Amino acid sequence: MTAKDFLLALLVILVWGMNFVVIKAGLQDMPPMLLGALRFMLVAFPAILFIKPPAVPLRWLLAYGLTISLGQFAFLFSAMHVGMPAGLASVVLQSQALFTLFFAVLLLGERLRGFNLIGLLIAAAGLLMIGLQINSGMTTAGFILTLCAASMWALGNIVTRKIGKVNLVGLVVWGSLVPPLPFLALSWWLEGPELMRSALLGFNLNTLLVLLYLAFAATILGYSLWSRLLSRYPASQVAPFSLLVPVIGLSSAALLAGERVSALQLGGAFLVMLGILVNVSGGWLLGRWRRAAGRPATECPVVSEPR
Repeated sequence: MTAKDFLLALLVILVWGMNFVVIKAGLQDMPPMLLGALRFMLVAFPAILFIKPPAVPLRWLLAYGLTISLGQFAFLFSAMHVGMPAGLASVVLQSQALFTLFFAVLLLGERLRGFNLIGLLIAAAGLLMIGLQINSGMTTAGFILTLCAASMWALGNIVTRKIGKVNLVGLVVWGSLVPPLPFLALSWWLEGPELMRSALLGFNLNTLLVLLYLAFAATILGYSLWSRLLSRYPASQVAPFSLLVPVIGLSSAALLAGERVSALQLGGAFLVMLGILVNVSGGWLLGRWRRAAGRPATECPVVSEPR
């Protein structure tokens, strides 16, 4: 990887890692479902005027938008609204890799390898350690809703695999046409028309900057650069950068939002990332070992894109 592309990869990870602190700031002035609706409106418009739609059947585009966009962020925004710290949210959300593995076995018939099981057990132990610290700045509802967000991201990854090779930016932008109306309906139902009206009338500079960051920096810019990197380098070389997202998430939450993580939570975060690293790198290490032993190498697992 060239020095320029290496720096671009780090830029993407920095933008995605700080995404959680920005969401927390946005939720101070805007209810979660309405924030989600406005975010995806800005992602879709005016980008659809300049970006070609992906060659994807409508049912798969709807499935993508309802899972990885609506489902993931409805749960994530709600989780942070009811007390999930931004830093820990960035870690727990990475359990999507484990849910993706589970759904791939269940729905796609993929085989669970030994290193997958080891990684799963390590990460599960880490999540358990984090979950045991419910009263240390984290609510039970926030933790559970973040796991729900991770599971929706994972289902979206399965949809993406079923779609196959497609322009990632086009899929993200055109898939963003799906969630605004359901988000608005959820906002009307859960948050009420009075709160929606009050939030829109109180729209301020902070909310505008949050929405611009979420829509243009974290989504359009982030996925444009990520798609460029994936087009130039193997996924096995690009995807491990995503393991840095929780590091940036925890660091930015501590520096910018004053969040503190207990020693047990920090240990749990380390185990979650270690488990995902085992799952990501296990196939590559096994392949190296097989080649060194003169045996056929097995294929490395595909790692889903961070969100």
